[in-house]
Amino acid sequence: MLAFHSDAHSLLLPPGHPFPQSKYRRLREHFEAAPGHLRMQAARPATDGELALAHTPNYVDAVLHGTLSAAAQREIGFPWSESMAARSLHSVGASIEAARAALAEGVAVNMAGGTHHAYADRGSGYCVFNDVAVAARLMQAEWHRSHRQSLRVLVIDLDVHQGNGTAAIFKDDDSVFTFSMHGAKNFPFRKEPSDLDVELPDGCGDGQYLAALDDALAQVWQATNPGLVFYLAGADPHEGDRLGRLKLTTEGMLARDRRVLGDLRARRLPVALSMAGGYGRDLATTVAVQINTLTEAARSWALMKECSA
Repeated sequence: MLAFHSDAHSLLLPPGHPFPQSKYRRLREHFEAAPGHLRMQAARPATDGELALAHTPNYVDAVLHGTLSAAAQREIGFPWSESMAARSLHSVGASIEAARAALAEGVAVNMAGGTHHAYADRGSGYCVFNDVAVAARLMQAEWHRSHRQSLRVLVIDLDVHQGNGTAAIFKDDDSVFTFSMHGAKNFPFRKEPSDLDVELPDGCGDGQYLAALDDALAQVWQATNPGLVFYLAGADPHEGDRLGRLKLTTEGMLARDRRVLGDLRARRLPVALSMAGGYGRDLATTVAVQINTLTEAARSWALMKECSA
């Protein structure tokens, strides 16, 4: 399974900053030390034109040239630097390449991404550009050019925080179905309506979560018949997360991934995964949860290849 990484471009964060940027390097190093699961490639940067498919030109220019206001930087949560801009470009590029690979091979992954709080004209909540929105729009354009057909897209967002930026970008776009299952009382406190939102109470555990997911997926399959799926497999619903407020065990998180990937495999739907959030009190636990996700995705890729052989 192809996996695209962008952790060579670091953020210049002050000491004690809560964003766990070392998570992405640790994920990559784990799979480099255990070859055979992932075919890892460094992501290329997204271009200005690609970003313009989901973002306003003024906002793109401000990020790339360092003219974001102090307030805009506070809303994002990162101070501007050249490396911050480069990291953001490469993270979007990773989702673009993962989406192309998914359409060709069935399953692929961005080992970062899932920056679903970014709106068309601003960033928020550690999200600069909305990688899934850019990749979805670009895949639709490329698909129409090569197949002379429209490409319907489904976003399955299981990060613990609602995908407000993604919902806003695709608000009036019937070609993209947005589904978000998240903590009701968690950030963002002003949520945007997705096509399907499922809100969960604080302390929600494995049984309640998985039952809600089963019901939601049944609704999704009744509502849409996509040609490409983006799965935001956030680790932050885990019980050890500092920001999550839910209580899923490691086993419950793996059951979540197996349900989603199993449904997609049964329907022969290509899927591009992104790792999205994860802020564990013990970062090793977050990394372990996302290792499980990537391992399960690689298993699903292998099963799809067997079926098509």
